[in-house]
Amino acid sequence: MAEGQLRAPTEEPTGSSRTTEEVVLELDEIGKQYGSEEVISDLSLSVHDGEILTLLGPSGCGKTTTLRLIAGLERPDVGQVRLDAESVAGDCRFVPPEERGVGVVFQEFALFPHLTARENVAFGLQEWADEERDARVTELLELVGLEDHGDDYPEELSGGQQQRVALARSLAPEPEMLLLDEPFSNLDVDLRVEMREEVRRIIKETGVTAISVTHDQEEALSISDRVAVMNEGDIEQIDTPERVFQHPKSRFVAGFLGHASFVSGTVHGDHVETALGRVLRDDVHGLAQQYDRTAIDLLVRPDDVTAFSADDSESNGRVIYRRYLGPTVLYRVELDSGETIECMHNHSDRIELDKRVAVRVTADHELAWFPAGQRYRDVTVADD
Repeated sequence: MAEGQLRAPTEEPTGSSRTTEEVVLELDEIGKQYGSEEVISDLSLSVHDGEILTLLGPSGCGKTTTLRLIAGLERPDVGQVRLDAESVAGDCRFVPPEERGVGVVFQEFALFPHLTARENVAFGLQEWADEERDARVTELLELVGLEDHGDDYPEELSGGQQQRVALARSLAPEPEMLLLDEPFSNLDVDLRVEMREEVRRIIKETGVTAISVTHDQEEALSISDRVAVMNEGDIEQIDTPERVFQHPKSRFVAGFLGHASFVSGTVHGDHVETALGRVLRDDVHGLAQQYDRTAIDLLVRPDDVTAFSADDSESNGRVIYRRYLGPTVLYRVELDSGETIECMHNHSDRIELDKRVAVRVTADHELAWFPAGQRYRDVTVADD
């Protein structure tokens, strides 16, 4: 394989068949404080064998602290951490990091500069027999596509190659679980996308359970079997990438996972009356009959709506903002109702600022909704 070349990603669905229902990690009402600051509060989480779970959230939400608690680099103040049903932290018990069978890939990669790639990978295998150690290192260098770079030192490797060496080193002792702390933050944008696909392939081929931490929404949605969205020291929602994006349980989750606009409406039988016109009830996810004649807010993302040039009799808003993004253009429209909504158009569609437009819902999927003014959708949702 040529230097810097990545293997083609496998055609694998997000919910890999390698994932089982067996729980290998449990966090039970974990709490952690630093001085008077509460960083984690009553956090509970279960991770299944073979899955890739990503802790996603803004800076300061507690995701990295959670990872350090799992690794054993921090002790919880309250609650328990269990690996394979055995307590490793809590109830006056604490198992040190080196005895947990957990590998960690740090965002700085932390390679030893005076060791070659092969020697870095072999670092945690000092107790193995020479023949077994050499075979394991060779196997891993082939897995990460660096079989021709085993004698190179870190400074001779690209950022992506260094990351793959760090990943191979963490996998070398055959850990039961792999923890990745912001694994792509040190890479440039183009390489970051390629490496996400490569790292997912490697993890799935080894069958190891992995927990990743990131604040990058696209990264979390693209590599994970499940995503846990964190905010202020707790998990707001945990589910598949598709469900947390399309059916968020809180306005925070909706807004953190991409652009989100909320349009008020009133439920009238088979439709919802909004400033965008009538939206059929069948096009709103799980809107139970008990919400007839009540006020709700529809979640509308930029690709759910389209703005059309229109005369005053048909228009319902005015373009107040335009941002060119290359392949697409993001428009912000102030509706006559006073609400503001964002629309995503092809780069060839140009609408002038201050232009009157008609905005219509053009989504090909069900829209999410929230009771008017409520932060969480803690309400009855009709069966799918």
